[in-house]
Amino acid sequence: MPVIISGIKTPLDANKDSIYSKALKAASLRRSDIRKIQIHKTSIDARDRSNIRLVHSVFLELCDSEREKELCNKNKNASYCENFVFSLLLKKGNENKRTAVIGFGPAGMFSALVLAESGIKPIVIERGEPIEKRISSVDTFINGGAFNEISNIQFGEGGAGTFSDGKLTSRIKDRLCRYVLERFVEFGAPEEILTKAKAHIGTDNLRSIVKAIRERILSLGGEIYFETKLEDFTFKNGLVTEIKTNRFSMQVDDVILAIGHSARDTFEMLLRKNIILSPKPFSVGVRIEHKQKDVDFSLYGENAENPLLPKGEYQLSKRNKDGRAVYTFCMCPGGYVVPASSEEKTVVTNGMSEFSRNGENANSALVVSVSSRDYGDKSLDGMYFQREIETRAYKLAGEDYSAPATTVEGFLSCEPSVKSDIKGTYSRGLRALELRDLFPSFVTDMLEVGLDDFSKKMKCFGNGNAILTAPETRTSSPVRITRTESFHSLSCENLYPCGEGAGYAGGIMSAAVDGIKAAVQIIEN
Repeated sequence: MPVIISGIKTPLDANKDSIYSKALKAASLRRSDIRKIQIHKTSIDARDRSNIRLVHSVFLELCDSEREKELCNKNKNASYCENFVFSLLLKKGNENKRTAVIGFGPAGMFSALVLAESGIKPIVIERGEPIEKRISSVDTFINGGAFNEISNIQFGEGGAGTFSDGKLTSRIKDRLCRYVLERFVEFGAPEEILTKAKAHIGTDNLRSIVKAIRERILSLGGEIYFETKLEDFTFKNGLVTEIKTNRFSMQVDDVILAIGHSARDTFEMLLRKNIILSPKPFSVGVRIEHKQKDVDFSLYGENAENPLLPKGEYQLSKRNKDGRAVYTFCMCPGGYVVPASSEEKTVVTNGMSEFSRNGENANSALVVSVSSRDYGDKSLDGMYFQREIETRAYKLAGEDYSAPATTVEGFLSCEPSVKSDIKGTYSRGLRALELRDLFPSFVTDMLEVGLDDFSKKMKCFGNGNAILTAPETRTSSPVRITRTESFHSLSCENLYPCGEGAGYAGGIMSAAVDGIKAAVQIIEN
């Protein structure tokens, strides 16, 4: 069984040979003892800014498996790494299944891909546009033009993650994560995502990758219908037998529900059909923008301009006595704050970066946790709480998709202003507004707590000129579509909720893994 050797520290300019030599020395091995060696993961250790290092874990296969056991028993930095190959066999009769996949974000894409490669020809229903048209619709809105309610930063081929930083990190520890990374590389992602501890693809790479996945599914006999919205189900004997869209109806054997966290009309339809839903905690707040060079200096000190170092990124959190948290989320180095509404006459913000992360500013969500104790315990109360904030933001900011904003100093002093040497990147315009008029007091109170605490951890957070742009409300789904361990809805045995919209994932990686697992259940059943 292969072994991972962890904690291999090297200078920033170390090459593979020197990394491998250190790993072998740490394991008391010679080159002749091993069958295979490769870098597993690489991260940055910048705790001592005078001596910033790379930290690697290295994958080894020994010629003698007995020595692998001995190594893991004696070396505290050695651990087994189980070989894992994900493969599917077509079961007889599955090729005739009519499986609908609702939504074509990470969960829907990977579930449809796995179904197609196992011989089942999925029928994908996506309310938004294919990526080529979607890019045009998004760019039009970002640059001051009309809003497209069916295709925007939330809806369309690739899901919300396509217009993001494309982070491929996840808190889940699932062997399928490696499989997802390898598939991304197969479809055009840079190979470095296989080894970087904080891998990202960037919105520019994601656009071509999702198109390549679409083409693979189509080549295997799958069908994909864009600008097609699910409107209704027909049930019989506890099963979905037919789905109805705005364009056609069709008979189905199974339905994968990968609708994303912003499909509010679908949540309402599910509730009307007596599908069991429950409210789920999420977070709301702002996007905070600093100059990227200030973030780099806060993290790396005098080494901030070293070209061997990646763009600085951070993750900060603080929790108060009653359990409420304020934290940073979805940090976009060298990125932009973008208008991310999915409904007319609302304002929503999000962050986006290209792979190069070469923008002047860094931005991150700065958000506060909320739960049913704040907005009510009915199934869709959290969703309506989000909408109320987004609608209020639209009205306060002048009803032209400008965003409420202020500097940190303006927020803390209750004298909102957007005058700053940091140029906000939200393209639809910023209106200096009191954020306490937008959010409940428990949100703004915790934002104050976070800004104070984080300024002690990173110098850039003490900069009163940093720009706060509001609101950030789509951190995760406000709803959970309750399901069994077999992935089907508690209300319906052939309806498989998965991904972010179902409340079981958070981000590209975990949503893709969840979509794969839903597809596997259908194949095996």
